[in-house]
Amino acid sequence: MTVPLPPLPPAADDAYRPAGRSLAEIVEREHRALLGLAGRLAGAELPAGRRREVLEVLTATVSRHLSAEEQYLFPAVRAVVPDGAELVDREIEADAALLTALKDLPGPEDPKLAEVVDRVRRHVDRVAALVTPLRRVATDADLIRLGNRWEIAEEAAPTRPHPGTPASPPWNKLVEPAVGVLDKVRDAVTGRPTHLTDLDRRRAR
Repeated sequence: MTVPLPPLPPAADDAYRPAGRSLAEIVEREHRALLGLAGRLAGAELPAGRRREVLEVLTATVSRHLSAEEQYLFPAVRAVVPDGAELVDREIEADAALLTALKDLPGPEDPKLAEVVDRVRRHVDRVAALVTPLRRVATDADLIRLGNRWEIAEEAAPTRPHPGTPASPPWNKLVEPAVGVLDKVRDAVTGRPTHLTDLDRRRAR
């Protein structure tokens, strides 16, 4: 079994390593960011306006993260990890539940925020458990190529939760970028923060 990616061009060096970051590295970095945002929301020290900004960034980060995950991580796990299909199916259901919880959350002061924080933390644990066996069977080159595609997918991904969109290729690769364009237009019009760097800029004002 091989990771489902287009073949590399012929190379004289069998140890060819493409440029970029490994999918495993990217997932780990983003999981740290998600846990950090969730932890800030779980605390009580943030003023109401700041909490809303952090929630907006968490929502956008989760939306991009799950979109890339479903486009590239899950197909790879299905292809090469034993029992991967069953594990991925369960995680797709959990992703939809997390997106629904975010979509239905009226604001950072709602009691349901605790459920969202818990779902984010459980997501991190479950997906980390998928990446570990993938790293054992995929080559470094495959993981880097997946990482490159992940980063491209996130650039075009939605920034708001859309639990009803397709969660598996090929349809998610067609629908998610289109939805992402609309989200980004709304973000620009409303001035909504969607990245950690947006929070840093607002704090510096």
